[in-house]
Amino acid sequence: MAGGGVKAGIKYGATDEYGYYAVDRKMHIHDVHATIMHLLGLDHEKLTFRYAGRDFRLTDVSGQVAREIIA
Repeated sequence: MAGGGVKAGIKYGATDEYGYYAVDRKMHIHDVHATIMHLLGLDHEKLTFRYAGRDFRLTDVSGQVAREIIA
């Protein structure tokens, strides 16, 4: 996520000593999608469509914008 409104040189979160598991400030894929859409100028909660009687969106029912990485 270099450029595009993200803080320069930031490191977000941490992994174990092997780099296999996230151990600090875990970020779900829904959070990544919500953050990218926020940087593109879209509101992820308004991008909702109805299918089979249920509302769907890319970030499902969760997805929080990671404001700590936004410049």
